Amino acid sequence: MTSSTSSSRSRNPSSGARSTPDRFANSPGFSSYSAPSDSRKSDSGRNPLTAVARSIAGAFVGCFTPPETDEWKKLKVSNEFGAPSVASEMSRTTSGRRGSNRGIYSNATKERGHGNMKFTMDEILKATRNFSPAFKVGQGGFGTVYKGRLDDGTIVAIKRAKSGVYDKHLGVEFQSEVTTLAQVEHLNLVKFYGYLEYGDERILAVEYVSNGTLREHLDGVHGKELDFSARLDIAIDVAHAITYLHMYTDHPIIHRDIKSSNILLTEKLRAKVADFGFARLAADTDSGATHVSTQVKGTAGYLDPEYLRTYQLTEKSDVYSFGVLLVEVVTGRRPIEPKRELKERITPRWAMKKFTDGDAISALDPRLEPTAGINLALEKILELALQCLAPRRQSRPSMRRCGEMLWSIRKDYREQSALDFRSLSSTSQRSVSVKEQ
Repeated sequence: MTSSTSSSRSRNPSSGARSTPDRFANSPGFSSYSAPSDSRKSDSGRNPLTAVARSIAGAFVGCFTPPETDEWKKLKVSNEFGAPSVASEMSRTTSGRRGSNRGIYSNATKERGHGNMKFTMDEILKATRNFSPAFKVGQGGFGTVYKGRLDDGTIVAIKRAKSGVYDKHLGVEFQSEVTTLAQVEHLNLVKFYGYLEYGDERILAVEYVSNGTLREHLDGVHGKELDFSARLDIAIDVAHAITYLHMYTDHPIIHRDIKSSNILLTEKLRAKVADFGFARLAADTDSGATHVSTQVKGTAGYLDPEYLRTYQLTEKSDVYSFGVLLVEVVTGRRPIEPKRELKERITPRWAMKKFTDGDAISALDPRLEPTAGINLALEKILELALQCLAPRRQSRPSMRRCGEMLWSIRKDYREQSALDFRSLSSTSQRSVSVKEQ
């Protein structure tokens, strides 16, 4: 997308509205392999609508899909990558929008070494050993996810719909997710390899990411705690991915389900955003619309309160979810902690109270050892989270701005950490010298 095209998408809050129905409001969706217990829904289409945002009070309402715990099996994959830069990795996708006709499709821009892939049912059965239970890695209300190995050695996640729940709504839903996946390509998004419609089978093949989810790592499921530096890198990776969806696709895409269990980690702890079951196209700003009106979908604890109240969806709903994610990353807590005392049950509210009271350090994950660098970064991250969690969407920063601020925070953190290290080394050397004397 050229700069002139990007600038033409600026919002016009005074423009008029057109209301169109949410075509997929009641259709079941596709489960992500990152969330075995999820039941997915999504909607697509373009629904240009109005207007002026209204502020709301209830900032932490959650009544939809409950948070889930994922179970993963380790499987080594290659093609790891380094930290992308804000400038270089926001490049526009080269993939065009794919059609919704029945058949076998793949994204021609996905680099696999041999170009387009044409799946057959025999290939899928071979890759999964006839959908062997030993290859199962996820389970959702819609279907099952398997790890698979293709003939060329590529490891993929194969998402298989339950044939018994397939209906006309699900058919539109499946095509919608495929269309979304086919037009995105970014290092911090799971790759799309192709899909197959064969009789009652609806199968989607995407990149398999071997190291589990961010939520699992925050919970310590994988044994080793995430250090603060890794958490900051992951937050930046996610910011890159969402910025790409909002600004650098052929038409802006709202993910609508940004959460720690949808953030997959590679062996090198690089983040990849997964699960486009709720994704939909943003408002067509060229026509003057400022939002789309749609039934609320998302996960408890991450939902934009303004979207909950008005049913008006914008990219700023993803920004709100990202704010919750930032709090989750630094505190280690889930957005909703029902077993804690009342004042601590809603983690973002509790953390923001700590921050505004000047006691941010007490919100830090107790598994992290405080340092001057961490204390400095923690304050700035919670300040950014507070902006993202603003009740009114106009008060929230863009995802691009979030990424820029996190890059600045990381720079300052690294510089302070280097000073801390030199100071510690100097102290240790003096201590050794005194002992030798």
